[in-house]
Amino acid sequence: MKESILNMATEMFLEYGFKSVTMDDIAAKLGISKKTIYANYSTKTKLVHDVAFNILYKIQDRIAEIKKKDINAIEELFEVKKQVSIFLKDEKSSPQFQLQKYYPEIFENVENTKCETIECSITENVTRGIDEGLFREDVDKNFVCKIYHYGLKSVRDTAIFPQEQYNKSEIFQLFIEYHVRGIATKKGLQILEDLLNNNETETN
Repeated sequence: MKESILNMATEMFLEYGFKSVTMDDIAAKLGISKKTIYANYSTKTKLVHDVAFNILYKIQDRIAEIKKKDINAIEELFEVKKQVSIFLKDEKSSPQFQLQKYYPEIFENVENTKCETIECSITENVTRGIDEGLFREDVDKNFVCKIYHYGLKSVRDTAIFPQEQYNKSEIFQLFIEYHVRGIATKKGLQILEDLLNNNETETN
């Protein structure tokens, strides 16, 4: 039952946000009493905590699957971006917005764990890109990874990039493009241009 509650809450929180969904809503969707939910999760905060990390672990699993695909390092960056895009919606009902606003401690814990994942993932990506001849051999991997890590945090900061002016998904793509152009070889730049052109064609 606890797993069923977690899975349903994850689905609903992703769709409507952490604040918008009540324990009553989850109980009604599952066709159970609210008492049953509280028997498994004594507070909504505890449920939010488990759901937030459940979402993070699902993203991590998807990233791991992407890394197994037969694609190059630059394609990998854009594939990962697609997987996390649902968590980067601009609406105030978005999971990220509501988690940060109403459950700041949980948000901070998730962010710290996510940062470790990002650092590991981008280090692997840069190393792979160099091996594939897509990123320059003379780049300082440690420097690049730190810039990427903190740059990614900055583009998600609404104090720097207000939601009224910047679309989260678009700005994330601009950030990846900025990152790749800074370290790419001629071969890497050509792959980047092809990806951007294909993306523009699909959008139109």
